[in-house]
Amino acid sequence: MNGTTGIQDGYGLYINGQWRPASGGATLESCNPATAERLATIADATKADVDEAAAAARAAFETWSRTPVADRSEALLDIADLVEANLDHLAAVESSDNGKPIRETSGADVPLSVDHFRYFAGCMRADEGSATMTDASTLSIILREPLGVIGQIVPWNFPLLMAAWKLAPALVAGNTVVFKPSSATSLSVLELARLIDGAGILPPGVLNVITGSGGHSGEYLKAADVDKLAFTGSTEVGRGIGLAAAEKIIPATLELGGKSASIFFDDADPDVAVNGVQMGILFNQGQVCSAGSRIFVQASALDRFMEAFSAAFTAVRVGDPLDPRTQMGAQVDERQLTRILDYVEIGKAEGAEVAVGGSRYTQGPLAKGAFMQPTLILGRNDMRIAREEIFGPVGVVIPFEDEDDVVAMANDSDYGLGGGVFTASLDRALRVATRVRTGRIWVNQYNVFPAGAPFGGYKDSGIGRETHKMVLDAYQQTKNILINIGSGPVGLPYGA
Repeated sequence: MNGTTGIQDGYGLYINGQWRPASGGATLESCNPATAERLATIADATKADVDEAAAAARAAFETWSRTPVADRSEALLDIADLVEANLDHLAAVESSDNGKPIRETSGADVPLSVDHFRYFAGCMRADEGSATMTDASTLSIILREPLGVIGQIVPWNFPLLMAAWKLAPALVAGNTVVFKPSSATSLSVLELARLIDGAGILPPGVLNVITGSGGHSGEYLKAADVDKLAFTGSTEVGRGIGLAAAEKIIPATLELGGKSASIFFDDADPDVAVNGVQMGILFNQGQVCSAGSRIFVQASALDRFMEAFSAAFTAVRVGDPLDPRTQMGAQVDERQLTRILDYVEIGKAEGAEVAVGGSRYTQGPLAKGAFMQPTLILGRNDMRIAREEIFGPVGVVIPFEDEDDVVAMANDSDYGLGGGVFTASLDRALRVATRVRTGRIWVNQYNVFPAGAPFGGYKDSGIGRETHKMVLDAYQQTKNILINIGSGPVGLPYGA
């Protein structure tokens, strides 16, 4: 076991309340992106493993679906308490495996996970059916019932928080789960499962965790005996998830990519604007689906804001993710860093100007890790770097003239997940927010994800909403019971 973070040397699959190796014996290595050092091995699940997990979930559903709502709610509260009690441990695991700063994992990822479990525990206690008289002799009862076995797949950028977003509503609604984290960042989810298992909170088979490469175990889960697929990740992979669900005639919720617009008007508070642009594109090293990667700045304030933004980006403390002073850590791996650098070169070839950063760190202790400089590029909205998701700390600054101009450019995108408006005028903020076609708009802030506020996208950014009680609808069936309480037959008469 890693003495610093408490990470085990190896992890198996968690199926039906038991830990075991993959049936094929294969494993994958998880490495620290800041140091390139090995952290642990994880099991690479086979089709048989995934099918076994789905069968265990199917068997457990018979009991869990009939467990009183109060007991399921209490289970979520117990999980929340457990995560909170192990905050430092889970934050260290997340930072080591993902590369994000410990100040983010301990100050955002883990506390938000705790809050999401508690929020949905309360929501489910307040979730009610209804009854009404449709006419003098007919009583209509509407019941909410769990769907069944849920297959859930999450990406590598927020492993633990995405687990909370997915697991909390699914479990409290009475479903059982086969959960697959990204092969690049499985450790915090595996640690969560280990803690839950050790505390005996959930019956065997209610939560099953399978790990492995997305090209194998992820594909197996798409084809497994499940009643719903829930996915967060790239639009490209999400299309495949949606098609698989359509072929099986089961529902799917998809939280996909983005190329969100952060809009800065010339009357924006300078300090708020600087904090907003940094939170928009540097939070989690820019590896956020809703990242404010298109930075629209009113032309009349372009020089003033660029001077402030450039100074702020240059001063960002990039370093060891486990150092509390670090503001930006490492990209998730070398492959992702290479992708980001390739996009910088694409931008240059298109005529964009790199104002700040644009390179990896090549000297000192950061040279051995996947560290990217905070980067600002002056460009246009028709460039690839402004059209395609880079998923790194690279913001494309684009000038605009007025509201109509910036709304047209903001909407000129295949995506519609997030966005931000920075201005001293609430009227202007609301006008722009209602005109931009996106699922979430922040005003004078960015990348804030409270429980109770629905999150999800328009267009290629996905289907469905999370982090709000409305997601319970996506994990439940609606059943209607019609009862004749009159004294005679109802409907068209038959017979004499």
